[in-house]
Amino acid sequence: MSSSDVEVRKLAFSYGKEGLFSSLDVGLQRGSMYGLLGKNGAGKTTLLKLIAGLLFPQDGSLSVFGEDPADRTPKLLSDIFFLPEEFHLPALSVREYVSVYAPFYPKFDREMLDRQLKEFSIGTEKKLNALSYGQKKKFLIAFGLASNASLCLLDEPTNGLDIPSKSQFRKVVASSLNEDRLFIISTHQVRDMEFLIDPVIIIDEGKIIFQESYDDIVSRLTIKHVRSLPEDIQVIYSQEEINGYKIVTSQDGSEETSIDLETLFNAVLSDPMRMAEVFSREVVR
Repeated sequence: MSSSDVEVRKLAFSYGKEGLFSSLDVGLQRGSMYGLLGKNGAGKTTLLKLIAGLLFPQDGSLSVFGEDPADRTPKLLSDIFFLPEEFHLPALSVREYVSVYAPFYPKFDREMLDRQLKEFSIGTEKKLNALSYGQKKKFLIAFGLASNASLCLLDEPTNGLDIPSKSQFRKVVASSLNEDRLFIISTHQVRDMEFLIDPVIIIDEGKIIFQESYDDIVSRLTIKHVRSLPEDIQVIYSQEEINGYKIVTSQDGSEETSIDLETLFNAVLSDPMRMAEVFSREVVR
């Protein structure tokens, strides 16, 4: 029996002769909103499609709530909502779409949908194919959250959203998380996910190179802006900015810190082995 709600073990997958995953391992639990971060082409979308049962592993195992998603049982599919980056919506009104597709989700909450459509300023009589790309995406986000599916897979959900809509997105998604739901949000726009995702997973070249909770990150790392590079402490990573540098150092317990996801992402990609060493050490209290 799986020890995780979503469990991937020694998974292999390739597109023709182009190998992507060779021995991928990851375990995910309900009650969390995982951020799957990575550059374009890192394998984020492929992993989501494998978990959703839209692609099939060539080796290894994959379990979602104790079932193999490749079996595509109605019971499991009715408990998964997948929002792809690219999608097509029919020439139906919002009301008509909900009438047709909501019955596929036994826990669908129409009152929740109404609240979120109001938040996004989308009327129920509007034709979906007449909406802008951003409005279509906001509708699908609202529909997916209202489905109450236990597993929500969101692939680049903030692409196409303007700044106010990104703020609305964070608000409605955060309010939809509970101990029975598991979110995986894939993005390369890491700033859009600040203060939303936890834990953070970083994938690169078909491998999980980082998977840590927010609490563990802030207990081990300090990320801050400095005028000049310090000589008295060891800098794990630095990047030049206007009027100074953004640096990553080990947390010594002397100050409160917050996490800049973009800097963390760049630091992990620049030297994953060094970052792994930092997280293997005993935490300073």
